[in-house]
Amino acid sequence: MSAMDKIKKMLKGHEDQAGKGVDKAGDMVDDRTQGKYSKHVDTGQDKLKQQFGSDRDPDNPPRS
Repeated sequence: MSAMDKIKKMLKGHEDQAGKGVDKAGDMVDDRTQGKYSKHVDTGQDKLKQQFGSDRDPDNPPRS
């Protein structure tokens, strides 16, 4: 089992909190780098949220 699989298993049911943590970490990086890498940070945040499932809107589930 990979490290990402273990993290996903731990975060199961807490996707919203994981998303908030990703946002907070990205904001901290943007602050420390004075926004120099903000596009890269935003891309990383989006990819992490997709991995953890925190980018899903509970009111608008994905279509099959």
